[in-house]
Amino acid sequence: MHPTSDTSLTTAQKELYEWLSDFIAAHHHSPSIRQMMHGMGLKSPAPIQSRLKHLQEKGWIKWQEGQARTLQLIGETFTGIPVLGAVAAGGLVETFNDVQETLDVNSVLQKRGIFALTVNGDSMVDSFITDGDVVLMEPVVEASRLKNGTVVSAMVPGSGTTLKHFYREGSLVRLEAANPAYEPIEIEAEQVQIQGKLLAVWRYA
Repeated sequence: MHPTSDTSLTTAQKELYEWLSDFIAAHHHSPSIRQMMHGMGLKSPAPIQSRLKHLQEKGWIKWQEGQARTLQLIGETFTGIPVLGAVAAGGLVETFNDVQETLDVNSVLQKRGIFALTVNGDSMVDSFITDGDVVLMEPVVEASRLKNGTVVSAMVPGSGTTLKHFYREGSLVRLEAANPAYEPIEIEAEQVQIQGKLLAVWRYA
């Protein structure tokens, strides 16, 4: 049995299902009943167990009662990773704000917030990233924790986004190409926004 829409769920059931979906995507395993109680702001396991039972009856989950870790979601549709625009591997170019297509990568690690950028230029060829490749990027929450040498997509306000190796040197950030033909970009750390770090390179045959 596969769910066809969320109209069959009550508000409470939908809330739990969406919380479960987010939790499993982030942790790659199902939560305990206690974690579900905490996530839903409940002090008793009874409402959780009731919601799980109804979700199972309606075909949204598989679950062995009394064994929360056996829980599996059913019928989720993965529509693909949004291609947000192009990233320069030469100079700096502006990215697009509108999402026009998605990249289907069901086999890629299911990390939350992944986005894709198409590479323009040859400044990263020595890191095996070439013109026309699609790079999958994991969002960067704390740029201060990035390791030097990490390949990042970095945006300089008013100029655009570029794919480079990241280096932090005091108050400066150096964005370095993987091609000796290109000079590094040095800029004050507060002026650059690190959007993501490289997760994978997708190359069409």
